[in-house]
Amino acid sequence: MRLDKFLKVTRIIKRRTVAKELADNGNIKVNGEEKKSSYAIKKDDILDIKFFNKNIKIKVKDVPSENLRKDDIEEKWVVMPDGVTFSKEEIRRQIHFQEQYFDSEIVM
Repeated sequence: MRLDKFLKVTRIIKRRTVAKELADNGNIKVNGEEKKSSYAIKKDDILDIKFFNKNIKIKVKDVPSENLRKDDIEEKWVVMPDGVTFSKEEIRRQIHFQEQYFDSEIVM
């Protein structure tokens, strides 16, 4: 699956055009190397995304074969900032915008 499509399907980035623009402008690194939107995502890839004033780090646990149901999302990606620990409440505040329409549970 293409990098831009993966980011949209997993709802990490809301629109594929935004994901494509971020990748093509060098704002997404995969395993430490800048990749274009056409890069084929693989299991265990680590994505570093510069998105506005945030840096997001994601480990790909699985590559979905098609659009996901809302309850599948939490099983498909994990956000893991380097060298930082968060409480459940801090995580909940950080992901509220993306998760506000979904039933989700934070497991630590």
